[in-house]
Amino acid sequence: MFATKKGTFQCRIVETECYLGGEDKASHSYNGRRTPSNEAMFMEPGTSYVYKIYGMYHCFNISSIEPGGAVLIRAVEPIEGIEKMLEFRNASRSKEIKVHELCRGPSKLCISLNITKENCNKLDLCGNKDLWIEADDFPNDFQIVNTNRVGISSAGEEWANKPLRFYIKGNLHVSKRDIQIEKALDT
Repeated sequence: MFATKKGTFQCRIVETECYLGGEDKASHSYNGRRTPSNEAMFMEPGTSYVYKIYGMYHCFNISSIEPGGAVLIRAVEPIEGIEKMLEFRNASRSKEIKVHELCRGPSKLCISLNITKENCNKLDLCGNKDLWIEADDFPNDFQIVNTNRVGISSAGEEWANKPLRFYIKGNLHVSKRDIQIEKALDT
């Protein structure tokens, strides 16, 4: 759930990636690297960590229990506030976006929810009144696909191939499906 002066949004997390910190070469805190930019990764578990990629897009993470560890929220399923999300995403586009494409990817969800480093970094998601995580009544009869992370080949083959990405099988809002793993789950 996310509430701001620009609206209230509710989404279901459908895809995540883990960044372990420490020895994880794809992590911003690899080898204990601690900077003002990644400080949120070392804060209490449940702290938001927002950073920019390519100097213009944001990514939203949640710090985890490991020092320097975080979970990247890769995709969410919009539930409430969809019209406002569409307005944010369509603001700079000539082609209208379909709802299932709205928050399909880490930067797309940040644009759709107006999440920036300036308004959402270093928030305690366990006690914040503007941005928080809560359980919903979504049925638990789904399968979780466990596969490799996306776009981190520069960290080397070992870390690029670790199964540290998780998503709800069959959910239309997932950013990148692993068809081979999904088929294996069907057998």
